[in-house]
Amino acid sequence: MVELKVPSLGESITTAYLGAWAVKAGDTVVAGQTLVAVDSDKATLDVPSPVGGRVTELLRMEGDEVNVGEAIALIEAGEGGAAEAPSQPEAAPAAESSSPEKGPQSGPAARQAASEVGVDLREVEGSGVRGRVLARDVHAHQGRQAEAPAAPGAPAAPAAPAAPAAPGAAPQGDETRVPMTPLRRTIARRLVHAQQTAAMLTTFNEVDLSRVMALRARHQDAFVKRHGIKLGFMSFFAKAVVSALGEYPDLNAEIDDRDPERPVVVYKHYVNIGVAVSTERGLLVPVVRGVDHLSFAETEKAIVELAERGRLGKLVPDDFKDGTFTISNGGVFGSLLSTPILNHPQVGILGMHTIQERPVGVDGQIVLRPMMYVALSYDHRIIDGRQAVGFLKRVKELVEEPERILVEA
Repeated sequence: MVELKVPSLGESITTAYLGAWAVKAGDTVVAGQTLVAVDSDKATLDVPSPVGGRVTELLRMEGDEVNVGEAIALIEAGEGGAAEAPSQPEAAPAAESSSPEKGPQSGPAARQAASEVGVDLREVEGSGVRGRVLARDVHAHQGRQAEAPAAPGAPAAPAAPAAPAAPGAAPQGDETRVPMTPLRRTIARRLVHAQQTAAMLTTFNEVDLSRVMALRARHQDAFVKRHGIKLGFMSFFAKAVVSALGEYPDLNAEIDDRDPERPVVVYKHYVNIGVAVSTERGLLVPVVRGVDHLSFAETEKAIVELAERGRLGKLVPDDFKDGTFTISNGGVFGSLLSTPILNHPQVGILGMHTIQERPVGVDGQIVLRPMMYVALSYDHRIIDGRQAVGFLKRVKELVEEPERILVEA
């Protein structure tokens, strides 16, 4: 008998949550076949069968919190279920046809929604990563079914008389209860912790992107030809942040307050920038390491690669380690202004926003310029307003004169 155990999920991660089992007790499996997925607060990992054989028992169920190294299933090594197949030839086709078809990948929210509305998940087209069925896909499928015309000649089912609603009661079906995913629970816990722990303030400024946009227009074709990717805005802000952190090192520090009586400020002599990426699973913040030693092209490539892996669900725990500062770009969704929340234990986060043409005064004239509001949230426990305003002003100056970034890098 072989135990299927929860694999290591990276440094400091000791627990995870079980996803949907792809097998049931009695199923025959082959070595390397994915049996279940485990969700940590940072990544999702498929757990393969270590041997070929037959699953004899599932020790833990979907949604259970499990420890790294814990046994979650028992597998009898060998031929397993094949040895138990019916010996009568005529019975084999019937057994084969009656075996349930493996359904699509889906999460607990989708399965609960399907159960509530009576939808077969195998009929639902998934819009998630690798065709994963999401709760919204279930509801969309149900809506299409409701709108589909009845088959010709088929008698319409008589509608059951509706029971009178109690005064003030919500109509049946007006609510859907969906358990929070492990990632969403972790995001919520960390955001609340950041709000409760840090003395968080936000300061604002605006940036004229005329020269950055002109520079990108002049050099975009050559940049794409040489590096295979487009030159975006994020790399300009990332390199401006690196330069500004050199002048305001408190924003690249963190507070070690494990001893509340004697907290320690830890200064980082390297710059690892977390880049907020929106995915189907939620907001993830993978880290670009050593941005202070990367070129523009290397920075842009690293950001694009992390964002793509995040959307495909291929980030691993090590991608989230050792961040010292975070940049969040709500502008890609049209956000005009926001107050980003600190990514604890970091003490600074820069929020970028949408670009809008706005009238500004230049040399005594009112002209239209592509402007972006930027926000810096910071931990007032170690950063004063003067430092925060100075840092954000420095970022503004560098982005408005991007040639200075190249000279001072």
